[in-house]
Amino acid sequence: MPKYLIQANYVGDGIKGLLKDGGSKRRAVVENLFKSMGGSIEAFYYAFGDTDLYVIGDFPDHASVSAVALTVTATGTVKVKTTVLLTPEEIDSASKLKPSFSPPGK
Repeated sequence: MPKYLIQANYVGDGIKGLLKDGGSKRRAVVENLFKSMGGSIEAFYYAFGDTDLYVIGDFPDHASVSAVALTVTATGTVKVKTTVLLTPEEIDSASKLKPSFSPPGK
């Protein structure tokens, strides 16, 4: 199952909600959200710095994780950045492919 890194930042009422509900309740909400799209959480961490939350999760496909990101972002309380993660074996497979490419100016 494809694996994704989701980085989230709480904004406005999202910060107020996190302060009110706490981190554990928000994790339970995210677990239910992921499950509703056939996904699961591998890791869930709050952090200091530019990103408030890091989640590594599995989803059946790109459409499922996109639906989650769109739904969460549409609330206006959280900004989400999603990154597709690849295994070393997937990179091995990619390195064996030979795409046709001509660099600019050549």
